[in-house]
Amino acid sequence: MTEKNLYVDVNVLQTVPSSNINRDDTGAPKTALYGGVTRARVSSQSWKKAVRDIFKADNVSAGTRTKKAAGLLAKELKKIDTSLDDETAKDKVGKIFKAAGIKLDKNNETGALLLISRGQINKLAQYALDNEELDKKEVKKVLKGDQSLDLALFGRMVADNPELNVDASAQVAHAVSTHEVVPEYDYFTALDDEQPKDTAGAAMLGSIDFNSATLYRYANVNMNELVHNLNATDAIHGVADFIKDFLISMPTGKQNTFANKTLPSYVLVTLRTDTPVNLVSAFEEPVTSNSGYVKKSIDKLEAEYNRTSEYVDQPITTLVLGKVDSQVGDSVANLSELLDKVTAALSKVVQDENTND
Repeated sequence: MTEKNLYVDVNVLQTVPSSNINRDDTGAPKTALYGGVTRARVSSQSWKKAVRDIFKADNVSAGTRTKKAAGLLAKELKKIDTSLDDETAKDKVGKIFKAAGIKLDKNNETGALLLISRGQINKLAQYALDNEELDKKEVKKVLKGDQSLDLALFGRMVADNPELNVDASAQVAHAVSTHEVVPEYDYFTALDDEQPKDTAGAAMLGSIDFNSATLYRYANVNMNELVHNLNATDAIHGVADFIKDFLISMPTGKQNTFANKTLPSYVLVTLRTDTPVNLVSAFEEPVTSNSGYVKKSIDKLEAEYNRTSEYVDQPITTLVLGKVDSQVGDSVANLSELLDKVTAALSKVVQDENTND
């Protein structure tokens, strides 16, 4: 692919009822101070984990983030060569990780979580079986290739050997409410079903913190970086998978208590060639309303899109889902149409650039 920049911006407005989907160290919903008021906040880490979970459920290429990568490799070695005993497999695994420059502790685990794809595990196992003498460059090559979509999108940091780092091609912002929130508390009691009828009082009592909010969510994908991590075809399809699962996913904190799973009210996707643009500045002055926040949030977001257009190039494509009469982009009827148009636009850009090359 060319050196020309290409970014995909995903802007989402989503209303969430009473919930506690992402807790802080005290068990309360996370918050942020923005525009001088307290906002509901959902961390980018928790939403990326939710996306990765959807990848796995949808059979999208997804890796595993674990300290037990050595155990997975040993299991794969024994699967390929059933004659291997545990000690031989463990010895081969130790040599592979030593060649990779990754330390294993006494429990045969890595010191930090390692995101590794299934393809990397398979190829490492085959390489270890095919070669008595290990080439560090070849081991590194295996660990940088066959990237799963989540690895290519969210990257990987390996403190033991930075050569194995993978630069993330996606950035995900912390979601924040478009308006001020006031923390609320659900005081509850529970009765013992076997408690005698002549006995009064609860067997348990407590409280759960929660809030409700209309969230602004934002993510972007650097297409050049994603193509570098994967290839052009997989990158284009991977962006569609990411957009879909970013929209339908939600962190699962206290989900059984609040049943708070909702879907976006509004989605704005742009393809840009100059710079990604987070439009959260639309809500620096918090939305105020006595009749709901979604409509006013949509209006403010589209106004901010128009304001920021004074600073950036005209996007290649701007698509809107959730507002038929949008004045900022082409409205689409459903998610499938949105993904089809994003894929077509990306394919055209990549094809044109390859032709020019």
